[in-house]
Amino acid sequence: MAASTFMGSPSWLRIRLLPSGPPRLSLRALSSRVRASADVGGGPVRVRFAPSPTGNLHVGGARTALFNYLFARSRGGKFVLRVEDTDLERSTKKSEEAVLSDLAWLGLDWDEGPDIGGEFGPYRQSERNSLYKQHAEKLMESGAVYRCFCSNEELEKMKETSNRMKLPPVYMGKWATASDAEVQQELEKGTPYTYRFRVPKEGFLKINDLIRGEVSWNLNTLGDFVIMRSNGQPVYNFCVTVDDATMRISHVIRAEEHLPNTLRQALIYKALGFAMPLFAHVSLILAPDKSKLSKRHGATSVGQYKEMGYLPQAMVNYLALLGWGDGTENEFFTIVDLVEKFTINRVNKSGAVFDATKLKWMNGQHLRSLPSDLLIKDFKDRWRNTGILLESESGFAKEAAELLKEGIDLITDADAALCNLLSYPLHDTLSSDEAKPVVEDKLSEVASALISAYDSGELGQALAEGDDGWNKWVKAFGKTHKRKGKSLFMPLRVLLTGKLHGPAMGSAILLVHKAGSSEVVGPQSGFVNLNERFKILKELDWESLQKEQESPVESAVPVAS
Repeated sequence: MAASTFMGSPSWLRIRLLPSGPPRLSLRALSSRVRASADVGGGPVRVRFAPSPTGNLHVGGARTALFNYLFARSRGGKFVLRVEDTDLERSTKKSEEAVLSDLAWLGLDWDEGPDIGGEFGPYRQSERNSLYKQHAEKLMESGAVYRCFCSNEELEKMKETSNRMKLPPVYMGKWATASDAEVQQELEKGTPYTYRFRVPKEGFLKINDLIRGEVSWNLNTLGDFVIMRSNGQPVYNFCVTVDDATMRISHVIRAEEHLPNTLRQALIYKALGFAMPLFAHVSLILAPDKSKLSKRHGATSVGQYKEMGYLPQAMVNYLALLGWGDGTENEFFTIVDLVEKFTINRVNKSGAVFDATKLKWMNGQHLRSLPSDLLIKDFKDRWRNTGILLESESGFAKEAAELLKEGIDLITDADAALCNLLSYPLHDTLSSDEAKPVVEDKLSEVASALISAYDSGELGQALAEGDDGWNKWVKAFGKTHKRKGKSLFMPLRVLLTGKLHGPAMGSAILLVHKAGSSEVVGPQSGFVNLNERFKILKELDWESLQKEQESPVESAVPVAS
């Protein structure tokens, strides 16, 4: 298709016409063609992430930053951080610092930005006003924009007229065709004015989106739009275009909600004579109900997940998989893996559902992939700092960390895991429906035999001998009472740990024994030592328990003293 000039449009505007109708290229073919032209077309790859410092870094923004980072690193390009703080009322320094901190926590180091500078700074929009005014004047001189003196009341009436006539809300004022004399008269009166961009009244604009394929717009739905407000402040679409052009951004990878902005930005690019970057619009992140992810669905900011104990490498891994995959069944990636494997043509254009359960599972995978000594140290330090343990250098802390790590997905869950190991909720367990088959399997007889073994010192001696002593004792106990397998281990688990489920029973009870003899456990842990456990066992009213399970009431109760 040849470049054409729009009828009645000024000479500065040259734009590609596109017949109406569906796209004719497949996404795969289009992506391949664009990739080839980008690689061959000259110029380094430069991408940017441009957050607004008006709140926390949302997981959607973090994923956009990640895709930009991976694209730049995979192509040997530059990752630029630019702060879009033109909303002076809502932008705060604190928010900017938080966003930069969250990006750094994720490991997305930038090559240029407001904190480290660069060749194309400054990197805050609020510090680039002179540049915007310079380019606005250039557009004024070329006739691409004009002064619009319409009042808010006049603009509101135009909107009402458009609504009444069921037309797009386009500008209908007179200032696009006003004479020099009319303009001069308003200037002399001091009437406030905006800079409004002239949009051709007919034709189409199209882009080849690296994710969505060919996208087109009918220009007659747009209307002349403002690029500079009457207070001299530039409008978002104008700032973004000037910034991307002057910072030599080669690829704009951003959320799909910015897709409608592309039309205005493309027109500004053409009018200023800048080469257009390649665009890639990433799908939204959705909640489980397929609506846009928001605060009502729970934690949505990177900072919240950081505070909840998530690892940055797990967040990066999970965010990368929200809309991207390497074509295999593999789901575990380090950031080095991602840089090696990431390609933009494997980014899906469908919305990706944010699954908090999957994120937590993935965090567990990364947690357990840490070097064992580092993971154990993290657990030990946490237990000491929270007061669950009085000191963390004992063999108990190390053994507890080794035993519990497979069931922990968040470092913060280590507290509950250790407290659960040290607790003894026997009454609640025995009162549960799940425990009924265990109780009915003559649990009271096993309890009686276990109490005898403890009172005689036999069990205590076996525990003092460690794994070998415990294993020999269990084998002998089972042989004496003609029990093996589940009928042996399930009653022992319930009676000794007070629970139906948990880590390896032998290791768990050995730790309970060690905790009782080493005095390393803090008072807030809820620890119940072996003496206290057997006291509870001796006071248990098995007859009442059996009656309650036949006719459930509240819970098993100890015999009144």
